[in-house]
Amino acid sequence: QPSAAEPLDGEEYLDIIGIMRNQAGRYECKASNDVATPDVKYVNVVVSYPPTIKKTQSSETPVGRMGTLQCDATAVPTPEFEWYRDEKRLSNAQGINIQILGTTTILMIANVTEEDYGNYTCVASNRLGVQNASLFLYKYIERENQVTAKIKE
Repeated sequence: QPSAAEPLDGEEYLDIIGIMRNQAGRYECKASNDVATPDVKYVNVVVSYPPTIKKTQSSETPVGRMGTLQCDATAVPTPEFEWYRDEKRLSNAQGINIQILGTTTILMIANVTEEDYGNYTCVASNRLGVQNASLFLYKYIERENQVTAKIKE
């Protein structure tokens, strides 16, 4: 009477100590012996990190025109965005349109008035952290030499 063979469990681990963002991706685990074809499994490694605002775009806009402020952030998971003017959180309301396209947010102010000029804050957050940046809506002032250039034409 043949005895039952003991299964051989092979357990291997890949420890990535102090993993970096650029080490995210698909990893392959391959088990092989000389009896059967190798067995391959894939593991997707996601490296999460708090938001970093990498680019901001302030705007110089004349009264009556559309002012546009832009904020780009990198983060995993994808960041949530909020816009503030002074301490007041802005939302899609009269004359204000906030767009979020992945890791970019755009604040559009229709028909800019004198009261709209000043400092705005973009806030990017995920479960690992928060970062904010200051942007400015400047008043567009037609410069002296632009006026003289038009006269000379």
